[in-house]
Amino acid sequence: QVQLVESGGGLVQAGGSLRLSCAASGGTFGSSTTTAWFRQAPGKEREFVAALWRNTGRTYYADSVKGRFTISRDNAKSTSYLQMNNLKPEDTAVYYCALDNRLILSSLRIGEQYDYWGQGTQVTVSS
Repeated sequence: QVQLVESGGGLVQAGGSLRLSCAASGGTFGSSTTTAWFRQAPGKEREFVAALWRNTGRTYYADSVKGRFTISRDNAKSTSYLQMNNLKPEDTAVYYCALDNRLILSSLRIGEQYDYWGQGTQVTVSS
């Protein structure tokens, strides 16, 4: 059973940066793995943030974070990262990492299609 543990959240001023990490254990984490980040703000539904597609390593982003956030991974460390720059108050949310080894491309932005999830890490951006 895969376990995901996020870290790196915190409080930052608008314009600042944070890097989230998601360490995986107990399962496959390699070229066949799709890794993603989602977030959920208070009173809102969970939304897709970014994904790194298996095999090709191609990255996908929500329009709201494109150009500011970068998803990456280190297969040797079984860890996914989300570098967040130029943070805005509207980025405030609990951020979750997700992982799947069988995902199809059309399901990339659909949280329910991912098999494994972390517990979430809070990101708060003050204005």
